[in-house]
Amino acid sequence: MNHPKGKLIAIGGAEHKGTELEVDGLHRNNLNFFELGILRRVVEEAGGVNARIEVITTASMIPYEVGENYLNAFGKIGCTNIGLMHIRTRQDAMQQEYIERIRQCDAVMFSGGNQLRLSATDGGTEFLTLLKKRYREENFLIAGTSAGAMAMSNTMIYEGNAARAHLKGEVKITTGLGFLNSVIIDSHFEKRGRFGRLAQAVAANPGCIGIGLGEDTGMLITDGNKMEAIGSGLVVIIDGHDILHSNIADIPDGNPISIENLKVHFCEKGNGYLIKERKYLPEANDGSVIKKQVDVE
Repeated sequence: MNHPKGKLIAIGGAEHKGTELEVDGLHRNNLNFFELGILRRVVEEAGGVNARIEVITTASMIPYEVGENYLNAFGKIGCTNIGLMHIRTRQDAMQQEYIERIRQCDAVMFSGGNQLRLSATDGGTEFLTLLKKRYREENFLIAGTSAGAMAMSNTMIYEGNAARAHLKGEVKITTGLGFLNSVIIDSHFEKRGRFGRLAQAVAANPGCIGIGLGEDTGMLITDGNKMEAIGSGLVVIIDGHDILHSNIADIPDGNPISIENLKVHFCEKGNGYLIKERKYLPEANDGSVIKKQVDVE
C-alpha cells in the first residue's frame, strides 16, 4: 500500500497557569503555541502565511472562544487566511458548505476538548472520508492539539483516570478518526501523569506504538510513518511489541496489571521515530537548519 502524501502534526496541548477551566474533564486551551514555534511550524508545513487553514472546533464545549483564540494566535505570526468550522452535530458535518471548504483548503486544525465528540460526530461521514482522501493523495496537512491529536489514530483513548490507570479496565478505548494506524496518542502527558494510562492502552494493543505528547510539544508525521519531535517539551514513545509477560487478558477488571519488557524512548525536539520499523532516530530531520530555526523564533 502506498504511503500517504500528506502530513500530520499532533500537538500535546497547553494551558495557562491560573486560568485553566475544567468542567467534566474538558479543558480550555490558551493556544499560545506561536510563542514556541508550534503554530509557526503548522503554517510552514501548510504552505506559508497565505495558506488557507480551517480550524475545526468540534471537540470543544467553548468553540467560539477557542476559535477566536486561534484567529489571534495565527494572526500574530502573519497568517490571516483562517476559517472556523463550528461543527457541533453529525448533521453539521454533512453540510455541503463544510465539505466544499475542505476541498478548497490547504490544511485543517482540530482544536482540543473531548476526543469522543470528534469520533462520534465525524465518523462515517463524507466530511471525514474527504479528509482522509486528501491526506492520502495530496500534500495536505492535518494538525490537532490535545483531543484533536488523540483522535488522529485508529485506536483512541477516550477516558482514563491517570491515578487509577494501573488497574485493568480504567482506560477506555474506541475507534478514532483513523488518519494513522498502529499508534495510540495521549496528550498533556507529563503534566497529568498519563504514563500508566498509555502503558495500559499499549499492553492491551501491543501492535500499536504509544505516543505520549508533552505540552507545547508535538510530532510531525510524514509518509504515515516517520515522526519528528517539535516544540519545547518531551515526547515519550512506548513500544509493546516485545512484551514477554502481561496479565491484562487474564485478570478481572479493577486488578493491577503487570507487564514485562515494555520499551520506552524519550524524544526532544529534532529526535524522531519510525513507526513501522520501531526505530528511534537521534536526528529525524537530517540536520536541517531551517526548520530548527523556525521552531525557536
